[in-house]
Amino acid sequence: MRGIGKDDYHDMPGCQDLAYLFTFTSISLDCSEHMNNKLLLLLLGIIWFSQAIIAQGTATMREISLNQHWQFRQVGDREWLPATVPGTVHTDLLANKKIEDPYYRTNERQLQWIDKTEWEYRTSFYVDTNLLKFDVLNLEFLGLDTYVDVYLNGTRIISADNFFIAWKKDIKPLVRLGDNNLRLHFLSPARKGIELLEAHGYGLPAGNDQSEVGEMGDQRVSVFIRKPGYHFGWDWGPRLVTSGIYRPVQLRAWSKVRLEDVYFHQDELSDTLAQLTAHAEITATTAQTVELLVWHGEELLGAQSFELAAGPNTLDLPFQIQNPRRWWTHDLGEPFRYALRAELRGEDKVLNSLTHQIGLRTVRIVQTPDAKGASFYVELNGRPIFAKGANYIPNDVFIPRTTPDQYEWAIFSTARANMNMLRVWGGGFYENDIFYDLCDEYGILVWQDFMFACSMYPGDPDFLRRVREEAEYNVKRLRNHPSIALWCGNNEIDIAWAQHKESRGWGWKQLYSPTQRKDIWRDYQAVFDELLPQVVDSLQPGTFYWPSSPFFKEGDHAGENTPEGDIHYWGVWHGEHPFDGYYENVGRFMSEYGFQSFPEFRTVKSYTVPGDWDIESEVMAAHQRSGIGNLRIRSYMEDHYQVPKRFDQQLYVGQVLQAEGIRMAIEAHRSAMPYCMGSLYWQLNDCWPVASWSGMD
Repeated sequence: MRGIGKDDYHDMPGCQDLAYLFTFTSISLDCSEHMNNKLLLLLLGIIWFSQAIIAQGTATMREISLNQHWQFRQVGDREWLPATVPGTVHTDLLANKKIEDPYYRTNERQLQWIDKTEWEYRTSFYVDTNLLKFDVLNLEFLGLDTYVDVYLNGTRIISADNFFIAWKKDIKPLVRLGDNNLRLHFLSPARKGIELLEAHGYGLPAGNDQSEVGEMGDQRVSVFIRKPGYHFGWDWGPRLVTSGIYRPVQLRAWSKVRLEDVYFHQDELSDTLAQLTAHAEITATTAQTVELLVWHGEELLGAQSFELAAGPNTLDLPFQIQNPRRWWTHDLGEPFRYALRAELRGEDKVLNSLTHQIGLRTVRIVQTPDAKGASFYVELNGRPIFAKGANYIPNDVFIPRTTPDQYEWAIFSTARANMNMLRVWGGGFYENDIFYDLCDEYGILVWQDFMFACSMYPGDPDFLRRVREEAEYNVKRLRNHPSIALWCGNNEIDIAWAQHKESRGWGWKQLYSPTQRKDIWRDYQAVFDELLPQVVDSLQPGTFYWPSSPFFKEGDHAGENTPEGDIHYWGVWHGEHPFDGYYENVGRFMSEYGFQSFPEFRTVKSYTVPGDWDIESEVMAAHQRSGIGNLRIRSYMEDHYQVPKRFDQQLYVGQVLQAEGIRMAIEAHRSAMPYCMGSLYWQLNDCWPVASWSGMD
């Protein structure tokens, strides 16, 4: 194996660190290679039309986009300003020149007032007589951030309380012919969090919640709000707590019957036959007879008539695919997918349909006892694979800013570096559909965390309701993707609390009384040992669930060399172990490890002025959220290289240092096969310009 030459790629943003770190294979990463022609066509096709039909316009169904002509204001202000939907308050304020760039120098500190404030968004839409003829007019918000009251023509129709789900309401009884007014009132997430914290009675561990930066003292409220944890800060990210309409808004009109969801569950798979069941969820306005059909192109795979009752219905239609082609990771074969279309017919016409690109494959996480403990590896289509890849965080603090081509570049780069797995980390969000579509297409497996990380969480009935709703929504949303290899309950909570060994953990449990400790652990078990595995088992049966990462099933937390489960090894970096520690601390599956580097000089210049060009300057420290970070890099640099005097050369040597460390880790893990069967370094990407563990700048 060799490193990839850096000098060839200096003109492509983000390639510099990536080229050095991706040492899984000897292939070159050609950053100048153009994306697929289909990406260009996709980008040209993404045009939002206000009140335009964006899907099939049959007599029984119509979809209208409501993403244009929005305005916003701070509650109490008289002036309404133009807003972008999908978007955030921060980016709308920036576009209207009301704030400076949050990522520039230390501007983040001056913007902490935004999440203490309430905001309003408004638009109007026209309803004609044809639209009023439909039985149901569903107003659908695919993503609201986070506590939001939605008013239609002055009547509150939705009170949203969870970032991670979609919201919809039948507004047929409230709409009127002509213009209809839509207004959204966003509550302050900080104030709502304080309210929930006070109701709980005491705070919970949440070390990455930068409440001091947010001018909230020790009131760490992130754990009480179902919203991305990284918005409240992390040891690689700023504290910028957003509000806004972060995914599209649409009006979906339909009559008689609607196919709400279809899950193509793979029952059995062999080289000659795939047996599947289409699990269809259908809502009907009246009792009626329909036919459910499943198509692959022009080939009819199954059809059956059903009697529907008024209201929700669940139908199961078995079907087969002869001589099936399997979905593989790109390094082992072709990630082949079938475009399957579920179609509802009635009265001799198509009522509506849903299409999913599915992959036929078997995925198991194999844990077989052996002389050293127990294995932990991914078996794809009966073949053990070494999981090569990285941990993935959101691409931006302001989620709607990430474009389709940025998603494509990230997954394209992952595949070109010969990675075959990404872990979607639990402090971000359940990624946009395009992320999983691209992983399916490029043959990248996904380790999917639920959105809990490095904190303890409450377990009151209202919190558990919100967790169940989000788990059900997202498992259903993602379960047709062949890339989903497993669901994991959380990031690092089990090892941080260390319930089964008093001397281990991060010192959290010792901060609480015996009664509080009992309650906190009971709440943990309610979410991660009961609720989440039940949801996965019921909605995506046969999919592996892992309670926490890292996790050692005997509960002993034996340390860096635990001979079972997965490991996060941070002896190098946090423990100041030398790079040789990577060879001495190898587990069965290395799901986290890493070493920091500075961004490239071009990136640093984008958020600094020349007076900031010192790794100990205030601005460089503000763009390094691990307090030990910049000096820790220099300390390791002193052990391996001569420390340059020039600032730009220090940045460069820091990248070389990171590359050397990660190369040694990957070699240690690969050479330990089959004892070790996974190596996912921390982390693939960044959410803002910062010194961090990221492999891509």
